[in-house]
Amino acid sequence: MTGSSPASNYNTSVAMEFFRFAGKPKSFAKGKKIFTENQRGIPFLLMPNRMYLLLDGEVGIFARDKPVGTIHPGQIFGEMASIDQGPRTGTALARTACRVISLDDRQLRAALGRYPEFSLMLMSVMIGRLRESIGRMEAASSIAARTKWMQPAPLRKDLIEDLARVLGPEGHLSYDTGDTILREGQVGVLMYVVLKGKVAIRAGGKLLETVSQGGIFGEMALVDRTPRLASAVAESKVKLLAINRTAFLNLVKHSRRFAASLLSAVSARARYAASR
Repeated sequence: MTGSSPASNYNTSVAMEFFRFAGKPKSFAKGKKIFTENQRGIPFLLMPNRMYLLLDGEVGIFARDKPVGTIHPGQIFGEMASIDQGPRTGTALARTACRVISLDDRQLRAALGRYPEFSLMLMSVMIGRLRESIGRMEAASSIAARTKWMQPAPLRKDLIEDLARVLGPEGHLSYDTGDTILREGQVGVLMYVVLKGKVAIRAGGKLLETVSQGGIFGEMALVDRTPRLASAVAESKVKLLAINRTAFLNLVKHSRRFAASLLSAVSARARYAASR
């Protein structure tokens, strides 16, 4: 969570409209903590983690008591823990008197029902966080040196079957063991769902993740249209569903299940990077 400009396809007025549809403004006094590091949501007690849009003021983000970024009006924060209800990766502190709009998971789903395309903007925000975190990890020479990415939950079987029907035979691809599916630094034109086999995701020669049946990869480059963060190599004979950007955008806009699965996947990877 940093104070850099929002991603290129982030639109502040659209974000405002989205948050106002399901949430209401709330004020915090200077020095008030909005949420704390490692705080967990408790949905069944009606105390879920929330995501926030800052309307006025300034919010500082701290990790392990060290400042890591500043949130300015129009920016979103706290989205990762809101999506997966995992522990907060940082503390949000009102540096000035401020106003926010917050959304819990129920309100988020309601707003996505009205504005499904907003999931792309939300993914763009999280991918921006992920790329910045990786930049800091690389500067510290620690990227993937000691552990792997947190793996998101696989797509549901019924969703994969729906995707296969929509994409048709031309969306099915096969690779042999050792084949390179995509390369680090390339411009991304496809994302993939693994139907069979395993795919190794590597960056800088280090293994980040092994994606197996139901898993997805390559989605981030389709969201923000920037070079691939990692390479993907077939660890066995694999069968994949390939989704191009046009189909990807249509699926996000018309399938809440697909959009929610992508949000979960991007959130898991961004959470891992933030925790490092």
